[in-house]
Amino acid sequence: MNAETILSDQPHQWVTHNDVSMCLLGTAHVSQKSADVVRDLIDTDEFDAVAIELDEIRYQALTDKNKYRNMDLVSIIKNKQTGLIATNLAMSAYQKRLADQLGVEPGAEMKQAIVSAQEKDLPLWKIDRSVGITMKRTWRSLSFLEKVNLIFGFGGFFESEEVSKEEIENLKTGDILESTFKEFSENSENLYHSLIDERDQFMAARLQEAVQNSQEAPKKVLVVIGAGHLSGTTKYLSEPINTAQSIKELNTLPPKALWVKALPWLITLIILTGFAWGFSKNPDIGWDMIKTWVIYNGLMSAVGALIAGGHILTILAAMVAAPFTSLNPTIAAGMVAALVETMVRKPKVHDFEALQQDATHAKGWWKNPVTRVLLVFVLTNVGSSLATWVSGFKIFNQLI
Repeated sequence: MNAETILSDQPHQWVTHNDVSMCLLGTAHVSQKSADVVRDLIDTDEFDAVAIELDEIRYQALTDKNKYRNMDLVSIIKNKQTGLIATNLAMSAYQKRLADQLGVEPGAEMKQAIVSAQEKDLPLWKIDRSVGITMKRTWRSLSFLEKVNLIFGFGGFFESEEVSKEEIENLKTGDILESTFKEFSENSENLYHSLIDERDQFMAARLQEAVQNSQEAPKKVLVVIGAGHLSGTTKYLSEPINTAQSIKELNTLPPKALWVKALPWLITLIILTGFAWGFSKNPDIGWDMIKTWVIYNGLMSAVGALIAGGHILTILAAMVAAPFTSLNPTIAAGMVAALVETMVRKPKVHDFEALQQDATHAKGWWKNPVTRVLLVFVLTNVGSSLATWVSGFKIFNQLI
């Protein structure tokens, strides 16, 4: 069976660049049929190279069986990557839930492309942008309300309603999949642009770059991408672009707004000025203000750690640290609490091995020591942030 026959009922596009013919195959990431099509296409021996919608990080996660066992929690906390890890886990858990219902492993078609390319000794191009850069660019592009909607949207990852094979296969139409992402945060154009459109541009540029840098240019390339990226990547591949410049721009994190950088330091300055003013008026007022700051920050941060299921020592650490960390924008109460939680209830190997399964339901996030550390970090910081504003207003009222 030749490639054209296999592709007859599959969403795909042919694009020619520098005399290289590229077949862009639109797949569903949880579909055995997509995996079978990828295998059959590579088995035709018509393709000289294979490109996949993965970056190096997700490639390692997909091929390394010990991906969670090797996770360094302390480094993740210190490098402020807890939000990224939690987001990746939530999305991975959602895909696994679908896979458990359908009997298909998430990313089955990508795994098949990797295995088949290796068996045929074909060049394998990883063309997607780093997931870390994508998530950071996405987050910074959203307004406050869009961020709130996105956070609450993760609740859908833990719903128990089953998804049929027919519904999964329908995602191959492309428009439905794009619509799914688009509506994830109530039709957020910013979300769609950074998650879909930017990656379409990036993958098109990476494909062109791979062709240009190939020592022996292939004649035919199979490009395995999600159906939602099919039309956009095809469009950008057909347009003349400066590949190096495009890749550099799409890999660059947009700078934080000046007011966002200055706000934490401004709050610290206002609070410290308030303390000084209070003491200048009356030492008793000054001490009352400090007491207000310590009580609200300590208690609300401790409540956050408590809700996260933190150890008693973690809760105490949050309570003690928060009044000080809230005045230091370079360190967060959640970081201190999470590090303490990691030390007093150090996750074991089997906790990391059970991580993906436990993350598929909400209770599992509190049950598994690894995800509980992430919750401690996030919820302690939430409590500390709320306390800063509440105690700040209380202190202002004490001054007037």
